[in-house]
Amino acid sequence: MASPHRVVIVGGGFGGLAAAQWLYRAPVEVTLIDRRNFHLFQPLLYQVATGGLSPANIAAPLRGILSRQRNCRVLLGDVDGFDLAGKRVLLDDGDSVPYDSLIVAAGASHAYFGHPEWEPLAPGLKTVEDATVIRRRVLGAFEQAERTTDPAERQALMTFVVVGGGATGVELAGAVAELARHTLRHDFRSIQTPQARVLLLEGQDRVLSAFPPKLSAKALRALERLGVTVRLNTLVTEVAADHVTVKAGGAVETIACRTILWGAGVQGSPLGAKLAAAAGATTDRAGRVVVNADCSVGTYGDVFVIGDLANYPHQGGKALPGVAAVACQQGNYVANQIWRRILGRSKQPFRYRDLGSLATIGRANAVADFGWLQFSGFPAWLAWLFIHLVLLVEFQSRVLVLIQWAFNYFTRGRSARLITGEEEHATHKPSPSP
Repeated sequence: MASPHRVVIVGGGFGGLAAAQWLYRAPVEVTLIDRRNFHLFQPLLYQVATGGLSPANIAAPLRGILSRQRNCRVLLGDVDGFDLAGKRVLLDDGDSVPYDSLIVAAGASHAYFGHPEWEPLAPGLKTVEDATVIRRRVLGAFEQAERTTDPAERQALMTFVVVGGGATGVELAGAVAELARHTLRHDFRSIQTPQARVLLLEGQDRVLSAFPPKLSAKALRALERLGVTVRLNTLVTEVAADHVTVKAGGAVETIACRTILWGAGVQGSPLGAKLAAAAGATTDRAGRVVVNADCSVGTYGDVFVIGDLANYPHQGGKALPGVAAVACQQGNYVANQIWRRILGRSKQPFRYRDLGSLATIGRANAVADFGWLQFSGFPAWLAWLFIHLVLLVEFQSRVLVLIQWAFNYFTRGRSARLITGEEEHATHKPSPSP
């Protein structure tokens, strides 16, 4: 009896998990490899970063999710490279995993536009660790401001700069503003947290540029009502521990601040460059692998790249957006193509079906673009709540998040305001109190 077709999936994010689950009844052996033992619901990371949810609310163990899928096993490991000729995935500990079909869904992180030294000073938001670092810095800044007696230092500590006006930046800026103006307003004695400054810096002429202009304008007004200062057509030229330098309209300005949060740009996983080099394929400026119309790589019809790591230019001439919907649809598609190949059927090109986009801007406010229907405000926020609850993997997570959201909505409280861990780099020490 012939051995089953071996499918190896690298990455347990939206795309990798979708592919594994789609192959539930297929005559294959699935091996899912990830450096983490959990699937993370990244769209809600900003709520962990601002104390609204705990990490356990938006993460689920991969083994638990796939425990009933008898043809799938999960390996905890760090992929270091690929032997395409020998059909092996190489791990950093020297081990290797053989495959017949390979799906790489290793994701992406934020890009610092040629300045990797900015990353420790301005963390992005892609992992649980990123979220807890941001939470520590935001809450720690208020704690230091409470202790200092220097007005200038206090102002700098209570100035929060968010770089990037996409969905991540908008959601972060709105959440930090709500945290300062409502959640913390009665918690301190020496400072007035509603006086905190939240600046959102965007290099283009509008926020949420992926949305229609009218929704971008509504998002801008909603941010301003929250007290966020939005500066458009503004480029960051320097990031330091105690300031950020920006350029707008030819003028250069230095903004004193202690907390800088990064939500601009995308950079593919380093595995993308390794795979492209092995397959003779190309990567774009963001390090994403340029894939074929069936999401395969180069001349290797049995190697696929999906999700944030893939540049799919075959629909509209430009890369598809790096959102969960694209990753899930590509995961389902590639899994189906592998099964069709086993059955001897011809391949079909991938076509992304845009089901719409949503972004929340704070309590009871969001924007929604479903193509045929565009709306904002409270109805869009309800749609955002419903869709995110449905997409959460585990039923327990849905219940816990719903209860926490209800509590946050009616009390404006954020119960996960824990300062944990230690800072990675030296921070400015507050002046001593008398």
